[in-house]
Amino acid sequence: MTEPRALIEDWFPIRMVSVESQRERGASSALPPLYFLHVWWARRPLIASRAAVLGSVVPAWSEDWPDEMLRLFLTEKDYREWFVGLLGIQGDPVAARKRIREANEKGIRLKKAYDGPRAFTVGPEAEQIETLRHLLAYRWGTRNPAILDPAAGGGSIPIEAVRFGLPTEANELNPVASFVLEATLRLPARFGPDLAEDIARWGKVWSSRVEKRLDPYFPRQPGESIHAYLFARTVACPETGKSVPLSPNWWLLRGRRRVTAKLIADSDRDECNFEIVEGDAIDFDPDEGTVSRGKGRSPWTGNVIGGDYIKAEAQAGRMGAQLYAVAYKKGRKLDFRLPDQADLDALAVGQVDLERAKGEWLGDGVLPDEDIPLGSKTPEPLRYGMSSWDQMFSPRQLLVLGIAVEELGKLETELHRSRDSSGARAVATYLATALDKGINYGCTLSSWNAPRGIVRSVFDRHDFAFKWSFTEFDGAHNLFPWAVDQVVNAYRGIANLIEPSRQVFYPAHPETASELVEVRNGDAADLPLEDGSVHAVVMDPPYYDNVQYAELSDFFYVWLKRTAGHLYPEFFDTELTDKASEAVANPARFAEFATTPKNAKELARQDYEAKMTNIFAEAHRVLRDDGVLTVMFNHKKTEAWDALGMSLIKGGFEILSSWPVHTESEHSLHQAKKAASASTILLTCRKRPTHSKPVWWDDLKNEIRRTAREKAAEYTAEGVEGVDLYIATFGPVLSIISRQWPVLTSEVNPDTGQPVELKPEDALSLAREEVADFRLRGLALGRSVEFDPVTDWYLLAWDAFRAVQFPYDEARKLAFASGIEIEQLRRIRLVIKKAGSVVLQEPKERRPKFADPEGDSFERLIDAAQALMNAWREDGIVGAEAFLKRTRLSSDTRFRSLLQALINAIPRTKKGSQFIRPEAAALDALTHLFPNLEIPEEPGREPQPTQGSFDLPARRG
Repeated sequence: MTEPRALIEDWFPIRMVSVESQRERGASSALPPLYFLHVWWARRPLIASRAAVLGSVVPAWSEDWPDEMLRLFLTEKDYREWFVGLLGIQGDPVAARKRIREANEKGIRLKKAYDGPRAFTVGPEAEQIETLRHLLAYRWGTRNPAILDPAAGGGSIPIEAVRFGLPTEANELNPVASFVLEATLRLPARFGPDLAEDIARWGKVWSSRVEKRLDPYFPRQPGESIHAYLFARTVACPETGKSVPLSPNWWLLRGRRRVTAKLIADSDRDECNFEIVEGDAIDFDPDEGTVSRGKGRSPWTGNVIGGDYIKAEAQAGRMGAQLYAVAYKKGRKLDFRLPDQADLDALAVGQVDLERAKGEWLGDGVLPDEDIPLGSKTPEPLRYGMSSWDQMFSPRQLLVLGIAVEELGKLETELHRSRDSSGARAVATYLATALDKGINYGCTLSSWNAPRGIVRSVFDRHDFAFKWSFTEFDGAHNLFPWAVDQVVNAYRGIANLIEPSRQVFYPAHPETASELVEVRNGDAADLPLEDGSVHAVVMDPPYYDNVQYAELSDFFYVWLKRTAGHLYPEFFDTELTDKASEAVANPARFAEFATTPKNAKELARQDYEAKMTNIFAEAHRVLRDDGVLTVMFNHKKTEAWDALGMSLIKGGFEILSSWPVHTESEHSLHQAKKAASASTILLTCRKRPTHSKPVWWDDLKNEIRRTAREKAAEYTAEGVEGVDLYIATFGPVLSIISRQWPVLTSEVNPDTGQPVELKPEDALSLAREEVADFRLRGLALGRSVEFDPVTDWYLLAWDAFRAVQFPYDEARKLAFASGIEIEQLRRIRLVIKKAGSVVLQEPKERRPKFADPEGDSFERLIDAAQALMNAWREDGIVGAEAFLKRTRLSSDTRFRSLLQALINAIPRTKKGSQFIRPEAAALDALTHLFPNLEIPEEPGREPQPTQGSFDLPARRG
């Protein structure tokens, strides 16, 4: 290329951006304000988005720069340090992260670990902006290059572009996301922080009017504030006909303070009683609830209540709910009591009054009675009798929301009389947002979080998980004051992020900063933009099948249509959201056409690939010939990467760089049964020159292998590990085949007689094999050791997934890379299959057949190692010594190397002073018998592998 390369094509501060991304998401209370405004299911960290945007538009440093540019940055090091400062990163966050880990290991709490604030909170200074403009003018010939995010979602990418004064197009197909983008981008840029006071003032008027009407339905005892009402769903006992409250457990608080509800089935009554029990008085197991895995247990008879019976009762409208506890505060202390008669009477009156008002409300469009469509995420509520959206709420919850919608409509008339139409529309937008918070926390799918003593929202996960026990806010006195306060604080935080840019770029008329961003609601494959009008496309596309956005957002759409539909008629003009045009892999859309579930998944994959190809082709059209496309992608499935890679190639792009950034919170990933990917991969692409001569796959294999191995070493040195290391190599591999496309295989299409084009998945599988070989050497501290295929797989599974449970298909692919079949692992009980996952078995679960400590010889090295662990577990060090003496394994160098590799592969995570995994505990004890074994310096992190030559090993299998 003759034009200057983008900085992100040559260099990216992986470790600094990774640490700041984790820091940004490390504590829920300190998340960016965007997260608190409205639910969106897949926001990227602001710092990673900022780095992607700026890295795509500023040029890479060059010693051939004009003199005036070199005067700004004499060396490449100077330039990179300036860029890190532009990102808002202060000090050395990588060193700070290390200090924190060391302190945590020693049980020390640091007063201050980082040298500066979270990077996302730091806005650009005027001098930085002026330098940035010089760089942009040099690179693009304009100080204001246009940025496009065609799938803008929750707004992380466009808000960072706006903060640096870059003209931005934020497009979204989903109308709920478009509404959120308006509230996140345009309105704060238009009105600034001062609007927060208006939202708070009018929100107080609205919530006080709601309170006045609802006060009789939420009685309180003197001096108390109701924190939550706790309900258990009920069905009639099949044998006695008496009411059975269904709850998986009865905990009210579970932590330093332990409080529970005790169920009492008195034969003289038709309904169960409860008692509040605390601390040492708890003489039963609160974890023994009355429902598990969809089946109930009758407290009247002790017999099982079948899941089919429960579903049938729910679908017939005979599932009820029993209020069994009230969480309240007097002062600041959270406490619990049983419901009194006033509570029960208020519930009954609320149900009667809802029935009285419901007909009129449905006729006036106040309540959402649209049917819930069958999809990938909706079967569970449908299974339990929720066939329309209003049925996700209890009668009193619907009464609360109906009154809130009515009062919001009345308030708008006054709003328009008190201020100009644009300001009134803005305030009404945020009050509609507050009502959405009300439905998210005031629904029968919201639940009680006993460890924290708070209400969980409907979307604590990305689905409509049915809740056997649910919670209800005090809808009169607490729900909407809290919701308004949340929205006001979120708005103020967002506006404060944007405010410095408003003052820098539009000091005379800050309100015109809203001209920086255009929010569009439409298909990313059909944009109303001119050819070649965009300088950089930066996007975070839908991640294959990770989130079914349209299905989930219908929950909000049906309410927003009633509260904000007249404000944004272009967003809310259909009954529900558009699922047919959505670029996600959704098998439910193809169930009626498919012969098997597997076929439906394949059709969904093809649909996703086709839609993403059209989106990338449209990006290709609107992008300048020297423009840059940067894609942020996070998925652990190879088929997702296969579809993305093929879409980029078919869309006309080649991948020029790939950078793995650790973006996910460690709090959500480091769990025993969660093998999620922690890294988002940034792929930077350019328009691909047309090649007249195809390339053969066999001619590229060695380059793929070498690149995968070299990148694995490079990324390991940057702290990338586990499944993320495999995924991180996918970008460089896709770069090779995208640059030389078309790539042909030796396979011939029988219909055309022509060679078949390569599937990107084949190249990714080859890369996976190379990373597997690289990691095996790393686990053995750089030694080249030949174990056996099963032992190899076991080591690689722990190393890659850092979890006992992970997807079956990923286990199968890793087995292929190790030269074995997954069914072989099941036959020897190294794993068991559980739904769509496999679960690693503990050594004791493989005894006596495969890991017998009394055995003398073992078919596989991992069997011998687990037998040794069993010997230690049963008879301590003495038993382990006897086992080693009998088997003569203590002098076996391969066996010693295996123990070292196991120490490095199995997470050494502790809870208190105890290892979570029994294998880690055994290995730690066995180091006394093998003094040359090395313990990793950091918990859960292995030493860096010795980097030797990159000779290609013989291919496995």
